[in-house]
Amino acid sequence: MARIRNGRPTPLATGGNVARAVRTRTAGEARAAVARGRARLVRAQFPLRAPTVPRTVEVPEDPDELGANFDTEWARRGPAKAVRRLITAGPLAALITVVADPTVIGRDRLDDLRRAEPVAPLIFAPNHHSHLDIGLVIRSIPEPWRSTVTVAAAADYFFDTKLKGTVAALALNALPIDRHEVGRTSSDRIRELIDDGWSLVIFPEGGRSPDGWGQGFKGGAAYLAAKTGVAVVPVFLDGTGAIFGKGMKRPKPGTTTVVFGTPMRPAEGESTRRFAARIEAAVTVLGDEALTDYWTARRRAASGTNPKLSGPDYTGWRRQWALGEHRRSAPAGVRRRQRRRWPDLG
Repeated sequence: MARIRNGRPTPLATGGNVARAVRTRTAGEARAAVARGRARLVRAQFPLRAPTVPRTVEVPEDPDELGANFDTEWARRGPAKAVRRLITAGPLAALITVVADPTVIGRDRLDDLRRAEPVAPLIFAPNHHSHLDIGLVIRSIPEPWRSTVTVAAAADYFFDTKLKGTVAALALNALPIDRHEVGRTSSDRIRELIDDGWSLVIFPEGGRSPDGWGQGFKGGAAYLAAKTGVAVVPVFLDGTGAIFGKGMKRPKPGTTTVVFGTPMRPAEGESTRRFAARIEAAVTVLGDEALTDYWTARRRAASGTNPKLSGPDYTGWRRQWALGEHRRSAPAGVRRRQRRRWPDLG
C-alpha cells in the first residue's frame, strides 16, 4: 500500500526503514561532532600543539643524540655494571676462548701498580687489527682494572644507531669518541671518568688496519695521559687480523697473543707527539717479543732493528706476500683449519 507525497506515490514506512534512518542520522551526528572537535583542536594553540614561530626567527635544531653525543652514563651504574660483569665472565669469555685462544704475556709488569694503595687507573694502548681486539683486551686485562675499564670506541661506527650504541655501552662499557682527534668534550668526559677511578682502553691507530699491517699512532693516548697524569700501558695484539680482519665476513678461529708492556709516563716537558712516538716504539718492541723472546726484542730495540709494525716499504703483492710470511713465522694467527674432504670421483 502506498501514500501520495508531492503528487507521487511512496511506500509506507516500515520498521526496517525507520531503523536505517535512525542509524544514518546517528552516524551523521557523530561525524559532525568529530568534525567540530577537530576544528576546536585546530583552533587551539600551545600547549595542545607546537607554538607558532615568526618567519624571521631561526629555530635551532634539536641536538643530535647519536655519535659523540650518545649518552652512556647509565652504563656505568649499578644494574648495568652487574649485567656487564655477567657478560664478561660468560658469553664474552667463551667467545674469546673459542675463537681467539689467547696467550697472555707480561701481566706481571703491572704487579707494582696492582699492589699500590689505592690502585691507580691506567690507559691501555693496544694496536688494532680486528673487532675482536676490544673483547680480547678486556678479557686479558688483569683485575682490578678489568672491572673498571671503559673503551674509547669510534662514535661514527658504534654509536650511529641507538641499538648499536646501547649494545656497545652495555656489553663493552664503550664510550663514543672521535677516531680522528680527541676533542675537548671527549677529553673532559674521559678526565672525569679517570678521576672517578675508571681505566681506559684506546686504540692509538684510530681504526682497524686496512691491509693487515700496522698504522701510525695518533696522539690520543699521549694527550690523555698528559692531561690526566695516569700511566700508559702499551699492549701488542697478534693474530686477530688473520682471524677476523677488516673486510672478513665471519671469523675463522685461530690463536692470538697479548703482550703487556711496562707502564709509561710522559717526561717533563715532553710533547704529545714525542710521547706518542715512544708509545708506538714500545708497542713495536712488544710485537718483536711476541715473535721472538724478551731479550732478543730488547737487543734489537737497543740497535734500532725491531721489525716495524707498519711492515716493509713494499707495495702491492710484495707487501701481501711479506704479510703472509710474517703470519707463518708467528705463533699467533694460526687458524684451526677444518679437515678437508676430497670429492669421491669413483
